Amino acid sequence: QMREPPTGRVEKAPSKPLPAIKTDLKSLNRERDLVIWFGHSSVLIQQNGIRYLIDPVFNYRFPINFSLKPYKGTEIYTAEDIPDIDYLIITHDHWDHLDYKTVLELKDRVKHVVCGLGVGQHFEYWGYPLEKIHELDWGESIDIDKDTKLYALEARHFSGRLSGNPTLWASFMIAGPRNIYISGDTGFGDHFQKISEQFKSIDFAIMENGQYNQ
Repeated sequence: QMREPPTGRVEKAPSKPLPAIKTDLKSLNRERDLVIWFGHSSVLIQQNGIRYLIDPVFNYRFPINFSLKPYKGTEIYTAEDIPDIDYLIITHDHWDHLDYKTVLELKDRVKHVVCGLGVGQHFEYWGYPLEKIHELDWGESIDIDKDTKLYALEARHFSGRLSGNPTLWASFMIAGPRNIYISGDTGFGDHFQKISEQFKSIDFAIMENGQYNQ
């Protein structure tokens, strides 16, 4: 239950470790539809027998000190805990969404990587086979199975590991038995209206919080 902090005091972190239960992910029934949020932007989705892993970061030592540390209780999973993945989706190549150590540890358990234009160069450089990598522009899609398409969609953000905007950032829609929207990092914009017009119903939306305004 949310509560207001005492007057004059701003609570920027939990006062005690967050309660968490570590699940044996490899024992999960693949046919069970589910969404598991690991913290920040890392999410595991199962739908229609397909496993998707979004922006996995299970390594908390960034090459540049962003002072980003997980709250106690949210750092209980590692890449070793993750089951085989059909589609690894990367929304953009910032360090807190594309982690070298994590994706390297997952390499032999990932069938396909889906990302924006230019992001695939990281995976190629890190030894992923080219046939595994699918780069999409906004509006493009790939067929997952006869019932499901995966779309790359517009977002309002930026990209790059060190220099400005050399690759494409995106949001994604898993358009299947349920439409699942993955916003990636995005500010507000008219792209939300465009997406709502293209997809008349969205059953589940995974949204980044809008830390660009009050």
